[in-house]
Amino acid sequence: MDQLEASYAECKRLNSLHGKTYYLATLLLPKSKRKFVHALYGFARYADEIVDDLESTLSVQEKAEALNAWGSNILRDLKTGSSNDAVGRALIDTVNTFAIPHEHFEAFLHSMTMDLTVQEYQTYEDLLEYVYGSAAVIGLEMVPVLGVLNDGAYECAEKLGIAFQLANFIRDVGEDLDRGRIYLPITELAEHGVTREMLEARELTPQIVSALKFQISRVRQLQREATPGIKLLSPSSRPCIQAASELYCGIVDEVENIGYDIFNKRAKTSTARRLRVFISAYVKRLVVSN
Repeated sequence: MDQLEASYAECKRLNSLHGKTYYLATLLLPKSKRKFVHALYGFARYADEIVDDLESTLSVQEKAEALNAWGSNILRDLKTGSSNDAVGRALIDTVNTFAIPHEHFEAFLHSMTMDLTVQEYQTYEDLLEYVYGSAAVIGLEMVPVLGVLNDGAYECAEKLGIAFQLANFIRDVGEDLDRGRIYLPITELAEHGVTREMLEARELTPQIVSALKFQISRVRQLQREATPGIKLLSPSSRPCIQAASELYCGIVDEVENIGYDIFNKRAKTSTARRLRVFISAYVKRLVVSN
């Protein structure tokens, strides 16, 4: 195995280990596209691990320095067109193959840096600065790999990426509190009578339920607006994105199923639902192939 193949293999390992739902959806893509998706995921996951590894003994300052050093090397490698980094080799090859704009990776690293210092966002507009880099650009990076039939696919991909991220925020309120963060906009929480102190008490109240319902409605609205964009992608990629949309945005269905008790229960998609979605999408994939 040469160094480039080893880099793609490492990205695939990171994907299968940390992004099980994402990895499952990736299996619905044509085999020729999968390694490129793994490379994009590997970049994002590696940076995220520097920032959010709860078992790390590094201080915030040390994490910032590690992220800056690694990120600066990757951005430099993007400009030179080659890399010696275990993840970077596959990333640069993918970026070069599909002419993916470098600013997407700059935006992602900016958002990861924000995670080290920003503990809350006052408004939804404030949050969007973070979400654009942490999630929207992932969708924008994916579009060239998936195959685009119309440029309208980019706006839809951005919205779907935001929907995925917001669904995670709703599910992970308790975990994010452990990291000292609240991603749900403070002013919107206040409109439902929710304060940071109420969230930190980790007791489900009618006010918190009301705030979660509002956030869930936004996820579903973004998903509806993004869905037409799937038809603007290459037919062979559509089943994958349809499955990912149902599974990731479906997180909010699971929040409802646990009675919104995000503090004491983990909202997760059942194995049965995962299999049902995967099998349905796989059948569609076979039809396209034939």
